[in-house]
Amino acid sequence: MEAFPEKRSGTIQSVSIATRFLHILANAQSELALGEVARRAGTGGSTAHRYLQSLVKEGLAKQDPASGLYDLGPAALSIGVSALRRIDAVEVAAKHMKALTHRHAISGGIAIWTDRGPTLVRWYRSAYFSVNPLALGDILPVDNTACGLIFQAFLPKANIDAARKLQPAHFRGTPTNKAVLDKVRSEQWSEMTSHLLSNVTGQAAPVFDAQQEIVCVMTTVTDLGQLQSEEERMALFHEAKLVNQATGGLQPE
Repeated sequence: MEAFPEKRSGTIQSVSIATRFLHILANAQSELALGEVARRAGTGGSTAHRYLQSLVKEGLAKQDPASGLYDLGPAALSIGVSALRRIDAVEVAAKHMKALTHRHAISGGIAIWTDRGPTLVRWYRSAYFSVNPLALGDILPVDNTACGLIFQAFLPKANIDAARKLQPAHFRGTPTNKAVLDKVRSEQWSEMTSHLLSNVTGQAAPVFDAQQEIVCVMTTVTDLGQLQSEEERMALFHEAKLVNQATGGLQPE
């Protein structure tokens, strides 16, 4: 029995159904057999076959002539590449960060990597919690900020070492160890409390592009005592996931 929804006003159902099949192919780890596509779509084999053949005809899907397996076609790949060219990861992250600071007692911004270290290119002060010393254009310490640790975890060591030499020792902090960086890399998350200001917690999460290269870091400062729940404490982490979905930086599970 087909599992397609009822027709909705203002939409074309066949387009919605075809899009479902495209999503299945896009999220697959490899080529798929007709029966597997039908199973994932919740349809019969004949329905899946009709839609897949229509997608093949338009170049949105392709079928291996020897194995019969289906995959994304050249037209779908072309559309994907065009979409990626239009993505500005910093602007996407900034939009999410601005909304985050409006909702919670969190100030935060977006940092990019320069030869002097993490540099704030966006900064939003929350009406509920503000740290005056931080502002647009500020350079952040390499070693004793959550943002600095994120960059250390995902950039070549040579880049970090070069920036560290330009930062005064009292400013940059004490270099961390490999175990900490491995944890940051695994969790794609960093949090430090009282590292720059007493009782102030810094949080940071990376933003990647479609090649899984770090583009920027979303970073916040807050007083954890002003956050009412664990969900609020992890708000940046969840927002960064949404940003990475938009930039193509979220690896399929």
